Amino acid sequence: MDQEKASSTPATGYVQPEIDVSALAGVLDGEYAGIRDLVRTNLVTYASVLEEADELGLDAYRERVREIVVKMAATGQTGMGFPTEYGGGGDVGASIAAFETLAFGDLSVLVKVGVQFGLFGGAILHLGTERHHDTHLPALITGELMGCFAMTETGHGSNVQALGTVARYDSASRGFVITTPDDRARKDYIGNAARHAELAVVFAQLEVDGRSRGVHAFVVPVRIGGEPAPGVRIEDDGRKMGLNGVDNGRIWFDDVRVPREALLNRFADVTPEGVYESAIDNPNRRFFTMLGTLVQGRVSVAGAGINVAKVALAIATKYAVRRRQFDAAPDTEEQLLLDYGLHQRRLLPLIARTYALHVAQDVLRTQLHEVFSGIEEDAQARRRLESRAAGMKALGTWHATRVVQECREACGGAGYLAVNRFAALKSDSDVFTTFEGDNHVLLQLVAKGLLTDYASEFEDLDQLGMVRHVTGLAVDTVIERTSAHKLLERVRDLLPGGEEWDREAGLLDSEYQLAMVRFREEHMLAGLARRIKRGIDRKGAPGAVFSQVQDHVIALARAHVERLVTEAFVDKVRSLPEGGEKAALALLCDLFALSTIEADRAWFMEHGRLTVQRSKAISREVNDLCRKVRPVAVDLVDAWGIPSAVLRAPDLVG
Repeated sequence: MDQEKASSTPATGYVQPEIDVSALAGVLDGEYAGIRDLVRTNLVTYASVLEEADELGLDAYRERVREIVVKMAATGQTGMGFPTEYGGGGDVGASIAAFETLAFGDLSVLVKVGVQFGLFGGAILHLGTERHHDTHLPALITGELMGCFAMTETGHGSNVQALGTVARYDSASRGFVITTPDDRARKDYIGNAARHAELAVVFAQLEVDGRSRGVHAFVVPVRIGGEPAPGVRIEDDGRKMGLNGVDNGRIWFDDVRVPREALLNRFADVTPEGVYESAIDNPNRRFFTMLGTLVQGRVSVAGAGINVAKVALAIATKYAVRRRQFDAAPDTEEQLLLDYGLHQRRLLPLIARTYALHVAQDVLRTQLHEVFSGIEEDAQARRRLESRAAGMKALGTWHATRVVQECREACGGAGYLAVNRFAALKSDSDVFTTFEGDNHVLLQLVAKGLLTDYASEFEDLDQLGMVRHVTGLAVDTVIERTSAHKLLERVRDLLPGGEEWDREAGLLDSEYQLAMVRFREEHMLAGLARRIKRGIDRKGAPGAVFSQVQDHVIALARAHVERLVTEAFVDKVRSLPEGGEKAALALLCDLFALSTIEADRAWFMEHGRLTVQRSKAISREVNDLCRKVRPVAVDLVDAWGIPSAVLRAPDLVG
């Protein structure tokens, strides 16, 4: 434990919590401690890749990453989400936990694993049927069969429903003809495509008997014997900002023929005679049902982003208790960085937020496991999962980007040296905010779910339909249907002080903290619904109306996810037995909640929920909480269990 730790502060009676690091690590690892430890062991075994990333040429680095992925697959680490009968572990939650932990190491290895086992393997598992499983799963689980996930196109990006690639059914040959009509429809940024993929799961517009049936997925050979398959053109995307161990590429299909069985037919099929069949009649619902099965990728990236933040914070915190700078007083040793109030302010609220996001990720992973394991079969539960995954992916990856930058700066010039990991963390994690869904697009999906209360017609509503849905209801009905807490009706019962609840309640009262973030979300929801309704009442076009309120849409979605994160953290702290670990997490929970309110103090003041005096009191409390967290800061980052071999910052942590 940190040598600077004091046990108590007599003047206030405050007792400094003492942390058993291994016990706190056990709380954080939870039920997946075993699989997380397996990943940690593998990370240490292949820690040399962190140096090799800088030393090897592009082709050699890609081959090294592929080799490591296959060797990790042999340990069972990467196949946890696949059925046991095909050689997998049969545990969806464990597969997410393994992926999250892998983010402590080289991120090209992480993304290669995600492409191979999450995207390519996940698409075959969730969109295919037994014939696809029997043919492909055993070899792809071992890494013997490498594949790619060919969804994104140069000209369409996040708008998957508008993809340009076409798959025409040819009754004469009883197969499909896959075509790239123009360069806007070429598949782009596809991981594994440039070098290693033999098969691709290709998303294309299905045409049967001259009629479009929307986007469907097909298994298409892209390489035979290491060379592009007939009719397939492949181009290397070349060097990227980061993740250069992943071979991203572009793919064109020039009338490539595949058999009828190539269609991943869990949700729709085409008979040999050319009759289209689907148990889901509505094409929009069919499309969103299909994409919903791929939500695992967003959950995985959210967790990976959070763990990237942990690596950066572990390095910066350990450096801050080693590095001294400037005399605190005459004839004294120079002061440790982490003893400066500003340095505490820079790092410690980020540690608190990382813990909060970790706990919220645990909740999300559990929801995913329950839905995908059939424990939870309610349709609304699936829609809530999709929304929560979208929101957590956005907040988790933005958090990673912010934390890596702040920690790099907090480590000064040494943080800029490539040997000290930040160059790799920064360049490799930056794209997390883009892949698996652009964060701003994902937050619009979150807001759409709130506005429609995840109604049964959720999948059927495009932008026009959603606006009509909202304007068809009284605004009070929107709030009644979507507000989880009916806050304004309950304030007198919730906290002391009646109408003055937000001025009288204790700042460290978790009910006060929850009430603030709940009020913000529900007020934003009401305001957004009113703005949409007002725009339509003034005869505005639905698309234009929605465009004009997009800033409110994003603000609402962020407020919603921050409320979910706050609730998850409060619930976790309340569930723990008394002791040092609970006391330390309670400090972090208070620090997270109050720094969240402080960061949006302008909104709370504009809406009458925060006086000037109260706002200043929150800032003083945040400073005080930072001082209380400071003695256990090293213990808190040690509890994340990041192997020292992968911190790889010799100048910073020794």
